[in-house]
Amino acid sequence: MILALLQHNESANEPFEAGPKIMEHISNSSIEHPLIHLPKVFGIDFSVTKHVLMLWIVAAVVFAVVTLIARRHQKRSSAVPAGTGNALEYAVEAIRDNIALPNFGRKWVNTWTPLILTFFVFIFSANLIGLIPIFDVLALLNYYVLHQGPESFLVRVTHGGTTATANYNVTAGLAMVTFFAIILAGSKAHGAIKHFKNIVPHGLAWPVYIILIPIEVMGMLVKPFALTMRLAANMTGGHIAILAVMSLVFLFTEMFKTALAGIAVGMFLSVPLALGITALELIVVIVQAYVFTLLSAVFIGMAIHVHH
Repeated sequence: MILALLQHNESANEPFEAGPKIMEHISNSSIEHPLIHLPKVFGIDFSVTKHVLMLWIVAAVVFAVVTLIARRHQKRSSAVPAGTGNALEYAVEAIRDNIALPNFGRKWVNTWTPLILTFFVFIFSANLIGLIPIFDVLALLNYYVLHQGPESFLVRVTHGGTTATANYNVTAGLAMVTFFAIILAGSKAHGAIKHFKNIVPHGLAWPVYIILIPIEVMGMLVKPFALTMRLAANMTGGHIAILAVMSLVFLFTEMFKTALAGIAVGMFLSVPLALGITALELIVVIVQAYVFTLLSAVFIGMAIHVHH
């Protein structure tokens, strides 16, 4: 977004179009111009786009941080964790005791806690890293210092969104993990055949099942769809709001044909609103990770403890 605004200043004769600039900032990099081009395998394009790169970065950060904390704890003479180890233990116990245990029960809590804990840590990290303007800084560095060409990796990597969880493909992948975990959990607890029988209540008149079975099957498919849409929409909405508010500076500059109007709007409206929305986004970061984790645990728990 910053790079686009700087380029707009150089071509002041062109009208500022907020919509395309915002969409360019939050969208994935184009599949026609990926960061790393790879050949198709069975018709599937495995080229690395911006959000794929962000997934790698998030995974690497989570792995490095958790490994470092665990190794530091192993080197301690005391079994009681301290510092970052204490914070990690608190997070693990909070997820286990407040989310996993009430939904899974004591018999299955140790089986499914690693999955939902992974959900929470990964989604929270992806949401948080997406708020850090790493690539905006790189865009400014290239604009003023490096002057790389438009086809260079550095320029291509600055285009597109940094929040991988704002991509519906990413959230759909996470939701599909939950979907198959529901089937696996129900099959482990009751057996595969009985799990699917438990989808509908027992002992009803057979004509009722003609209506009830399609409804329950739709309900199975709605669960991952709801997880997909809720996470991606919330993470996308905050970024759009911030960028839309900041675009007012350039819109008012064009409207009144003077930079003073844009500066005034920026000082008294855009910047305060953007700071407020960013503070709200910090809350959304953890809330959305918690909600996805909680709902996944609830859905898996419903498959384990069938109540009709």
